[in-house]
Amino acid sequence: MALYERLKETMETIARPCECVLVDDGSTDESLSILQQIASVDSRFTVVALHQNSGKSIALSAGFNVARGHFIITLDGDLQHDPADIPRFIEKLEEGYDIVGGCRATRMEPSGLQRFSNRCANWVLRSITGVDLRDWGSGFKAYKRSLVSDLPIYGELQRLIPALALRKGTKVCEIPIEIAARKHGVSNYGILRKLPVFFDLLTVRFLQRYLSRPLHFFGTAGVLVLTIGCAIGFWLLMSRLAYGTQIMAQHGPMLIFAAVLIVCGIQLMALGLLGEMQVRHHFESRRGSFPRDAADIIRASNQVQAGVTNPPSGRG
Repeated sequence: MALYERLKETMETIARPCECVLVDDGSTDESLSILQQIASVDSRFTVVALHQNSGKSIALSAGFNVARGHFIITLDGDLQHDPADIPRFIEKLEEGYDIVGGCRATRMEPSGLQRFSNRCANWVLRSITGVDLRDWGSGFKAYKRSLVSDLPIYGELQRLIPALALRKGTKVCEIPIEIAARKHGVSNYGILRKLPVFFDLLTVRFLQRYLSRPLHFFGTAGVLVLTIGCAIGFWLLMSRLAYGTQIMAQHGPMLIFAAVLIVCGIQLMALGLLGEMQVRHHFESRRGSFPRDAADIIRASNQVQAGVTNPPSGRG
């Protein structure tokens, strides 16, 4: 209820219609009933209830699907994010930015190792994606709805939304925010939880650069591997013809290695061709029909999983 009171106070200071979507990610306590009580007395609040704990990405995607406003601001429900900062995010969006990240001025990591790992993770994400964000892990962010409504978000991709949106030519900035000390519960984001983010980062980079041209990726790797294998095989052949070398006796492992490289190269090129066929079929099937992508599938999935009370009627 404390979060509700602070959100309500902030919403009353915003000079535009607004709504608040509260996502219950399969809680096992009385949270859902409390949220439903809030929605029953305040029509500006909407509750989305996921039947089981699906993770932050699916929870955000469910909230994005329900939200009706032009601007969407996400924050955690543990009172570490101050709702009074919301107008500052709105100001930046009105200036023309598409994504505004909250950069935590003070961090609450329990150890030096945690701080070091966070700095390394932020540096790697910033270097690989080319998006100049200092704090990728902050859950306090603001987006234009037209941007996030079309993004496929799953796994740990909620941290990489700016990277996913980069191909749309978006403008990204950060504002400093203060994080309050955690009063309830314990954070589940340890060092090991950061490892899946890097795998998702590889997925994002692949989707950005090779989604519509898979042969460029698999074909390049296949040609490289095939060339190395053929070069080794040619060297072994010349050794046999010119010097009478007993290949199996003297270079048996090398011959097997060359054969494996040649087979792998051919398979990679074939995989790239199969990917090109899938991409071609995908785009040809979309001709003359309303486009559907991974985001549509995710939204449909959330509509099945989520029970919604008091759908919002205004824009915010």
